[in-house]
Amino acid sequence: MKQSDVKQLKSLALAYIGDSIYELYIREYLLEHGTVNPNKLHQSATSYVAGKTQAMVILRWLEVDGFLTEEEQKVVSRGRNAKSGSVPKNISVQTYRYSTAFEALIGYHYMLKNQGRLEELIQKAIQYVEERRDNHGQ
Repeated sequence: MKQSDVKQLKSLALAYIGDSIYELYIREYLLEHGTVNPNKLHQSATSYVAGKTQAMVILRWLEVDGFLTEEEQKVVSRGRNAKSGSVPKNISVQTYRYSTAFEALIGYHYMLKNQGRLEELIQKAIQYVEERRDNHGQ
């Protein structure tokens, strides 16, 4: 897919693929770090890929001046403002929108084949989730 085509994709389409890609990276990360029990894998993966967690990560990135490029901020804004028609019952509309923004950003880099930046963002997300867990005794 051409770069111009990717930039024209709807945010929900980017979020759709971004959700899958992020979950795949998380599952691979957990396996590489010794989590092999299927029930434990699912519980651990959920702590990284939950909408609330994704929203926390993207909000953190938006707070850090200069972390996201101007183009990435536009992708996040479009993702946050996308109207999906339904929101899961376990999170607020605002949290869901930021979660969608996170997934859209991951999908954007995946579709553009920006492997280096994609992996950097995923590693930063993992690092942030683990730091929060360690600091909150979870």
